Amino acid sequence: MADPSSYRPKPGQIPDSPGVYKFRDEHRRVIYVGKAKNLRQRLANYFQDLAGLHPRTRTMVTTAASVEWTVVSTEVEALQLEYSWIKEFDPRFNVKYRDDKSYPYLAVTLNEEFPRVQVMRGAKKKGVRYFGPYGHAWAIRETVDLMLRVFPVRTCSAGVFKNAERTGRPCLLGYIGKCSAPCVGRVTPEEHRDLAGDFCDFMAGRTGTYIRRLEKDMTQAAEDMEYERAARLRDDAEALRRAMEKSAVVLADATDADLIAVAEDELEAAVQIFHVRGGRVRGQRGWVTDKVEAVDTAGLVEHALQQLYGEESGDSVPKEVLVPALPEDPEAVSQWLADRRGSQVSLRIPQRGDKKDLMVTVQRNAQQALGLHKTKRASDLTTRSRALEEIAEALGLGSAPLRVECFDISHLQGDDVVASMVVFEDGLARKSEYRRFQIKGFEGQDDVRSMHEVIGRRFRRYLQEKERTGEWEDSPAPTGPVPASAPSVPGTAEPGSAREEPRDEPREDDGRPKRFAYPPQLVVVDGGQPQVAAAKRALDELGIDDIAVCGLAKRLEEVWLPDDDDPVVLPRSSEGLYLLQRIRDEAHRFAITYQRAKRAKRIRSSPLDDVPGLGDTRKQALIKHFGSVKKLRQATIDEICEVPGIGRRTAESVAVAFAAAAPAAPAVNTATGEIIEEDDGGSRT
Repeated sequence: MADPSSYRPKPGQIPDSPGVYKFRDEHRRVIYVGKAKNLRQRLANYFQDLAGLHPRTRTMVTTAASVEWTVVSTEVEALQLEYSWIKEFDPRFNVKYRDDKSYPYLAVTLNEEFPRVQVMRGAKKKGVRYFGPYGHAWAIRETVDLMLRVFPVRTCSAGVFKNAERTGRPCLLGYIGKCSAPCVGRVTPEEHRDLAGDFCDFMAGRTGTYIRRLEKDMTQAAEDMEYERAARLRDDAEALRRAMEKSAVVLADATDADLIAVAEDELEAAVQIFHVRGGRVRGQRGWVTDKVEAVDTAGLVEHALQQLYGEESGDSVPKEVLVPALPEDPEAVSQWLADRRGSQVSLRIPQRGDKKDLMVTVQRNAQQALGLHKTKRASDLTTRSRALEEIAEALGLGSAPLRVECFDISHLQGDDVVASMVVFEDGLARKSEYRRFQIKGFEGQDDVRSMHEVIGRRFRRYLQEKERTGEWEDSPAPTGPVPASAPSVPGTAEPGSAREEPRDEPREDDGRPKRFAYPPQLVVVDGGQPQVAAAKRALDELGIDDIAVCGLAKRLEEVWLPDDDDPVVLPRSSEGLYLLQRIRDEAHRFAITYQRAKRAKRIRSSPLDDVPGLGDTRKQALIKHFGSVKKLRQATIDEICEVPGIGRRTAESVAVAFAAAAPAAPAVNTATGEIIEEDDGGSRT
């Protein structure tokens, strides 16, 4: 691990002009490429105290052994050079999107004497006009089949074309009128190229011209009593309409735009792009990337724009590019896009109307793509096995942790403190083993004490069951398919109690409560070093020394072990880190769902809810004015009238409501104005 101060440039060496910089490792390999309006200011950010850097940035600067830069004239040149270097050096710490599939395009080979319409995948070729991408190749073939009635362009391969040319007989499409048969000289090369040009114009969105022309010719043929020709033109127009219907009309006819949406979590991001041409969605594509560098949504958008348009021809850049967040330097990116297109490009965030609505659809597709990607990773047995092995190796375990339990604490500003326990066996969620806990012993935001209590309660119950049955000491955790049943919910217990109340526990087939005696090989807590120390202390107090403990800090994604001053840093692409994150996120989801349900139940029982005409806005105004429900309860009617918007009649109703309320008076979260009931002893639960 290198010390960044060992290769930090001297003051004054770095220019304050735009440029692109490269970090290299000890083997002179480029590991990161970046750009800046001001190189001096940007590079200074990398050489500050390591504790103040994002963990991904810290990993990069400690891996690097040198830094160098190239000065350019404008921010646009910096953007172009950054993209070129990323493509050339493939730096390990730069975001690199990987396509989640190989998308097919509808291609017209205008670089041939007789242009051909076909399905193409892979790298784009010079002189070929592309349309799409499409979700499926069959969608392209259906569209082409409809359009060949009107634009009988060649679709055959070079071998078939040469064979027909040699024998003087066209293929079947030539006989049925879906190919103009240039192979046997039915049309000249110029006439066939005009057909291909018309085909491209129609696919590019200029559809109205051809529909009107066909309808005009059909009417004229009918007036001339050429009924067979009129019928054929009618069928041609209908075929074009059906081809148009395969792309939904979403925006105005003249709209050419690309809509880009991003869905992300701490480790990965998914990007979805909808291509709208002539007001219709002509194509869709998506990428997934590991977040190997410290990058926000704006940075992900900029990387997506570079990859999407960096190698595209100019006519692939639309008039509008709609994004969820603007890049750091939107003017430079807009100019770069305009240079590639040859005319002005609007780069903006849609605020209202149809474009805003369509962006919501694109965002939903991005979220589904990210969820599908995670599901595929989680469902693969080989991947799960590798993840468990990586966890065992990183934590120094003797074997892979087949049963993992994760604990999380949830509360609202110290109120309604609850905890969750989720169980993963063989890398899969075991929802029938989930548990949730109420914590009542103290007030305030003390996650460390809460974690100590929950771990103690869970494993005291384990020891009791183990002592009672005497049969689980050497038994491994059960494995098998994940049950489809909903998470089970045990009852609550007083602080420090050794068992959960059995009234709500799941039952065995014979009616007995399910035993709480399956020990995990690994306990994961949501948090850093303090939470890990609290969990380890709880186990030590119970005399349990054969269960490993670790913590996963949410913001830094670092793995903490007991008694270690430094965390274990797993690679960002590690399947082990991905599995730990998924377990932690599931525990957080389960805890916060329980906490919100408890809070909503208490809010519904507030005395203020019984005051006629008192809405949420005036409730919050009352709480904000007095600071708490306790003070509001003690206020006089005249004091309540001093609150803006509260008249005397409403003030009297508030006073009557509190007087008629049960002794258990409500508490309120002063940050949000939400009302939470207090118990008789005054402690918030």
